[in-house]
Amino acid sequence: MGELHRITAEPGHCGGRPCLRGLRIRVRDVLDLLAAGASREEILEDNPLLEAGDITAALECAARLCDRPVLRAVPSFARLLTSAPLEPGDLPDRDDTPLHDFPI
Repeated sequence: MGELHRITAEPGHCGGRPCLRGLRIRVRDVLDLLAAGASREEILEDNPLLEAGDITAALECAARLCDRPVLRAVPSFARLLTSAPLEPGDLPDRDDTPLHDFPI
């Protein structure tokens, strides 16, 4: 992964969201176009300021953001932090009990 240097994020520039090379083209815009089925060639034709490496950078950025650890917490986790005794329903009985995901 060698194109991440093209990603910039500046306060006051597109709301601080990740952009490509300081342009007002957000990483999300490129990802949305790809998800809608646009080819790299179409994106580059429609956006003459973009370079092929910018599209690669957007994909690398998305890959990095998707590869974050997720903390899993029991819904009654706050009760575990208190000195109150545990109730039978405080902890899940099985692994498939719904838990809440908290990305970090």
